[in-house]
Amino acid sequence: MLWGAVPNPGAAPEQTFLTGQLLVATPELDDPNFYHTVVLMIQHDAGGAVGIVLNRAIGERSIAELLTAAGEDATGVTGRIRIFEGGPVEPEAGFIIHSAEYRREQTVKIDGDISVTSNPAVLRDIARSRGPKQSLVAFGYAGWGPGQLESAIAHHGWFAIPNDPKLVFQADREKLWQEALARRTYPL
Repeated sequence: MLWGAVPNPGAAPEQTFLTGQLLVATPELDDPNFYHTVVLMIQHDAGGAVGIVLNRAIGERSIAELLTAAGEDATGVTGRIRIFEGGPVEPEAGFIIHSAEYRREQTVKIDGDISVTSNPAVLRDIARSRGPKQSLVAFGYAGWGPGQLESAIAHHGWFAIPNDPKLVFQADREKLWQEALARRTYPL
């Protein structure tokens, strides 16, 4: 299990692109990697796009087990955390999507409400009630090369909606896609 760097962590988000928005799969998108998914876009610019799928829960693990697997000290750490499949690219790479009030080395601010960190020490902070107020742990990410995402959107595979922390952190994961789909501002 790796805790790699967030792709291009020094890059400033381009507000003219989809960074910080939610990418929602249309009902017609039948790619098994993205069927009925909602993706938080953590980077999107002329060089491509990176996002984390928010509604593919894959189980629950102990925080100590995750820390140990990452080579971190898990002494005194208790608790369990829900794990999500963030996407098909680098499924061993871990990311913590979290509320923006929390900051640590390797934290990338997505917008005023949400950040992402690839440092597993966040898990220790969560276990000790010193972490972010809200969080979601995912392994892997979704990635698109230059122009790929734009083409998929043009072919009606995806649409974007404004980010809403309630959808990212509090929505029922089983109903997230339907809730996001209902926010579409133009007909299917």
